Amino acid sequence: MAKDMSDTFLYTTPLDPRAKPLIDELIVEYDSRYGNDFSEEGAAAEMNRYPPEAFAPPHGNFVLLIRNGETIGGGAFKYYDDHTAEFKRIWTRSDLRRQGLARKVLYELEAQAARQGYSRIYLTTGFRQPEAVGLYLANGYTALFDVDADLEVYKTLPFEKDITHLVTTLAFLGEVPPSHPQAASHA
Repeated sequence: MAKDMSDTFLYTTPLDPRAKPLIDELIVEYDSRYGNDFSEEGAAAEMNRYPPEAFAPPHGNFVLLIRNGETIGGGAFKYYDDHTAEFKRIWTRSDLRRQGLARKVLYELEAQAARQGYSRIYLTTGFRQPEAVGLYLANGYTALFDVDADLEVYKTLPFEKDITHLVTTLAFLGEVPPSHPQAASHA
């Protein structure tokens, strides 16, 4: 895929009007795949499960991928534990899928989580999202479930990834806070 020079990342909040297309399409997609399997209120309840502040620095972040002024993708992370960021809401616009945009968002979230001091990623996806399972496995995530089992048994599929290597690289480049344990060894 040729790099589109007009694609830019915008760090903002879930309350930003530019995030509305991401959130609206996620709700429609989750409802179409799962109905009310996880909640009587459907996907809207999941989207409102965490306050917007959970996805704000210093412990979280929310990013949109913008092309020519339009939101085409995005994702977020929040605090999981002192070393772990939990990724949420990774999405690309449905008419632009299979172009590497989700991977681009994933890499940006990993780098930002490392910049904010995390060395591990945790995330979950649903059992009816084989595209997401494939994305995470292809990008170095370890499945915390038996990938050969009937995934519907699990409902929620957890993954993890160690990003210590990324923290080390960003520390070398001066892109992690001086207080981060890895930064001291590269000062």
